[in-house]
Amino acid sequence: MQRFRSTLVAILAGTLAVATVAHAGPRQESPAVAKQVDASLAAELFASQTEVAPQCDDATFLRRVWLDVVGDIPAPEHVIAFSLDPSPDKRERLVRELLADPQYGVNWARYWRDVIFYRRIEDRALIASNALEADLSQQLNENVPWDKIAAGFITATGDVRDNGSTAIIMAQEGRTEETTAEVARIFLGVQIQCAQCHDHPYDRWKRGQFHELAAFFPRIGVRPVRTPTSRSFQVVASDRQLRIAKNDDGNRPTPEHFMPDLEDPSAKGTQMQPKFFLTSAKLDVGTPDAKRREMLSKYLTRNEWFAVAAVNRMWSELVGAGFYEPVDDVGPDRTARAPKTMEILSQGFRDSDYDVKWLIETIAATDAYQRQSRPRETEADHIPFAANVPQPLRADQLYNALLSALDLPETTPNRPGRGGAGGGFRQQQRDPRTQFNLTFGFDPSEPRETISGSIPQSLAMMNSAQVAGGLRANRGVLSGLLEEINDNDEMFTELYLRTLSRQPTEDELARAGAYLDEVGNRKQAIEDLAWVLVNSAEFRHRR
Repeated sequence: MQRFRSTLVAILAGTLAVATVAHAGPRQESPAVAKQVDASLAAELFASQTEVAPQCDDATFLRRVWLDVVGDIPAPEHVIAFSLDPSPDKRERLVRELLADPQYGVNWARYWRDVIFYRRIEDRALIASNALEADLSQQLNENVPWDKIAAGFITATGDVRDNGSTAIIMAQEGRTEETTAEVARIFLGVQIQCAQCHDHPYDRWKRGQFHELAAFFPRIGVRPVRTPTSRSFQVVASDRQLRIAKNDDGNRPTPEHFMPDLEDPSAKGTQMQPKFFLTSAKLDVGTPDAKRREMLSKYLTRNEWFAVAAVNRMWSELVGAGFYEPVDDVGPDRTARAPKTMEILSQGFRDSDYDVKWLIETIAATDAYQRQSRPRETEADHIPFAANVPQPLRADQLYNALLSALDLPETTPNRPGRGGAGGGFRQQQRDPRTQFNLTFGFDPSEPRETISGSIPQSLAMMNSAQVAGGLRANRGVLSGLLEEINDNDEMFTELYLRTLSRQPTEDELARAGAYLDEVGNRKQAIEDLAWVLVNSAEFRHRR
């Protein structure tokens, strides 16, 4: 990633009822809602303010919000300028400036790419990742409402290398049941797939409800597309049986969905009517595909759990823990931490017309977001949201931080972009960023306490040519700094600012100086210190 330097459709009339959530009133400004959130949290969770962590310092906030919003770390000059800015509203202004930067869209498009593709059926689905990044980056930067974005994913057709909204369907190979499950999980936070073969063991959902939902998707499929210059896949839809393979067993997209007969798998099964499980809104058997998926997108995005799922995910990413955990397991049979606070944010999100930037700005303005961080503890050992929680950096964030700290160039010029000629799956796998993601990536929907380091990750940080080359004292950024800076304490401070976005403590300066004296070689000592900093837990986490 090139280092950036910013100063930073109408509802049908008739009996097709769409379940809507009424807006409580006009959109409220982020600071006002943030104050409501903090007051509600205090009333619901905290017996006294002594139980909560104090506000973090400016350097911690700066690095935290850069990583959260644009997926990178600030340059040393940003750290110094922010620390010297006496304005009382500088944190709010910083958030707005970062949300206006194009890298905001790129960062969050990559987050959703991981949400969608980590549960792909097979790797060839990744051919759609470039288009997803490009299209979703643009939509997020243009602040397209989240309900419009979600509707695009649900109703998508076309070449997966041209239309990023085909990503969910492509990731599940157009299979009816798998696509159904992912749409419910991603946009509603409901794990209804557990009811595919039997009634849900823990929730109210019945097997028939899952297959009624699946009846919105039987007419879609994925087929290969080959031209003289490229190979791709296309999401197709037809109101007749398609002559393409649907599943590995040879099943094909059919006009209607049938719930399998578990006692006689060879039987045709029970034909299902399209019906939305949360409200019982339904369509006639025989409704064309385009109308099925259009209406499903309306049923889904106007249901209360649509806003809850989005708010829960965003709160979890920014504060470090969700109102519901895991973040994709919410719904009427789950109990939220601080449910009144959850409703304040969800209602605000609905009143903003699903404005994602508004949601991020609001959460970032809360005391809950701006508190000092404390390690993730067991449920019995802490009060929820009394402190921010350190987050391991996603692979793209870590890669960006390395490039920025070491002044390394992004070596692939066509990211984010589309998979045009020569931009197929094999080339994507050779891309350094993709290789880094294969080593350091994780499913963002998984609880963070399940994310741990690995030997390949350690080896990559120690031995990769890109990182090792950036840490050589005889070339690159270290060479230039050694020539420019003669004072050792000033050099140590520059390295801390570049990597950890803060100045070193007196003790850290003393230990660095003692190590330099012990080694007796300034270049070697500076290489070693830089290596230690980029391999530290502090560098690889967002505090």
